[in-house]
Amino acid sequence: MYRAPVDEISFTLKQVCGLPDLQNSGSYEDLGDDLVDAILNEAGRFATEEIAPLNSVADKHGTPLNDGVVTTPPGWRDLYHAWIEGGWNGLSASAEAGGQGLPQMLACAAMEMWNSGSMAFAIGPTLTIGAVEAIEKHATEELKAIFLEKLVSGEWMGTMNLTEPQAGSDLNALKAKAERQDDGTYRISGQKIYITYGEHDLTDNIVHLVLARLPDAPAGTRGISLFLVPKFLVNEDGSLGARNDVRCAGVEHKMGIHGSPTCTMVYGDEGGAVGYLIGEENRGLACMFTMMNNARLAVGLQGLGVAERACQDAHAYALDRKQGRVTGQKGEGMIAIAHHPDIKRSLLGMRTRTQVARAICYSCAHAIDMANTATDPGQKKHWSERAGLLTPIAKALSTDFGVEVASIGVQIHGGMGYVEETGVAQHLRDARIAPIYEGTNGIQSIDLVLRKLPLSGGEHIKGFLAELRDIVREVGQSNRPEFGDTAQRLAGALDDLEAATLWMLEAQADGRVDDALAGATPYLRLAGLAYGGVLLAKGALRSGMEDRARRTQRTIMARSFAMTILCDTASLKEDITGSSESILAFDPEELAS
Repeated sequence: MYRAPVDEISFTLKQVCGLPDLQNSGSYEDLGDDLVDAILNEAGRFATEEIAPLNSVADKHGTPLNDGVVTTPPGWRDLYHAWIEGGWNGLSASAEAGGQGLPQMLACAAMEMWNSGSMAFAIGPTLTIGAVEAIEKHATEELKAIFLEKLVSGEWMGTMNLTEPQAGSDLNALKAKAERQDDGTYRISGQKIYITYGEHDLTDNIVHLVLARLPDAPAGTRGISLFLVPKFLVNEDGSLGARNDVRCAGVEHKMGIHGSPTCTMVYGDEGGAVGYLIGEENRGLACMFTMMNNARLAVGLQGLGVAERACQDAHAYALDRKQGRVTGQKGEGMIAIAHHPDIKRSLLGMRTRTQVARAICYSCAHAIDMANTATDPGQKKHWSERAGLLTPIAKALSTDFGVEVASIGVQIHGGMGYVEETGVAQHLRDARIAPIYEGTNGIQSIDLVLRKLPLSGGEHIKGFLAELRDIVREVGQSNRPEFGDTAQRLAGALDDLEAATLWMLEAQADGRVDDALAGATPYLRLAGLAYGGVLLAKGALRSGMEDRARRTQRTIMARSFAMTILCDTASLKEDITGSSESILAFDPEELAS
């Protein structure tokens, strides 16, 4: 059974990822430690007691579609309404929009716990929160007045409609149409697929954000507009009016997240769904990216959330399951498998990966908060670039780790992990989508290499590396023998990252973009591993003497990560800088048969 790790979450926020920077900035004058602790504890209680028990129920029930109506799992509707009554939906929304105006860091900490409770449940509200941000930043005041308050409260939910049958990650191929009307509205027609919570019974209205093209739009992504298309039109008095011309035509039967309805949405069977323009015509992608960037960090938190729950299940099972004996064991009988060296390696590898994902996701949220609150233009640019740099790493590495940790968890359970009885197979099935949606992890690596490394002429990534070296220097000078050669290992990983970064920047400067792209995926992993190793060591450094057990465990995690997983950075560097010729020479047509 899941128990929210509130103490570890609090420590990571405060000691590793910079929450005090926000508390001392003047932007959050009332955000004292008492309030932070109260929010985390109540979020942890809700995730543990209310959400987590329904996870397996939802997995078994799914989301059946009958006559255009999706039925969510038993208890789901009551759970959702208890969640919004707690005010969780508007945690980070501005006070002006009816939210609580709290930092993204706190919202991300809560979101981790929602996802550990049930990834299938948490993804619905996640998209609503992203829709709130897009509407608040880009919609007209009239649209905000009609829709924003109910989305912030959670009375209505939001969706994101990008993908079409012929257009997955390539938005140039979108065909959904928008026709201008004399009253200033638009008529939307077309089909969208893989729409999360596109239809459900949790709320009375669903607000779809839909990408579509006008008849005279330029080709490619420069001709995409964003529209707000409600399931039900809204009357002048705020009550719900006629059903809009949008319907759910099907629900996917998926490998995992069975409690989340993944819908095919059809617009315009009867002449066109009424839509309202968000932002400017033909500038919709910029508006949607506000929601997509929010969603990418949120998906990283999904990987983290599933990893934490898989860790807890595997640890509990390994302590309970008796099998074999170990060298030097006293007494008769078998011993818990948790004491076997190989299982210790597995449990420790699960835990270090999970903590790295947590620290990177929270650090990304910290950068977003710092950018949002900065008043100095130079600082705002710095933190915006840092958020841009960390977002693809947080999304991709955390979701890769989610799959890896869930898979190790199945392995620790042995045959009992492969059957559904224990529930750990669900973690692996659920986690597997996260590296795919909201921009595949391959796309995240392309974003990192082509768009984020060149920021400020490559100077931002160089400054980032210098900051990490300062932390490593502090580890080396700490005079703590329990670190072993952790500092040397971290320094070597940063050397590998620096060499790969310079190679990437030079390749692009020389016009060898395909060479850079061939190494983009291993580059992202290298960057994430090196950064994660430094953050683990920082956590061990910041652990106080008042809790020797936790300090010891954090030091063990940092040292183990440096000695095991961080060894991969050298081979990743060689892959990045030396494999492009053979990769680009490969002709998939020759092996098609």
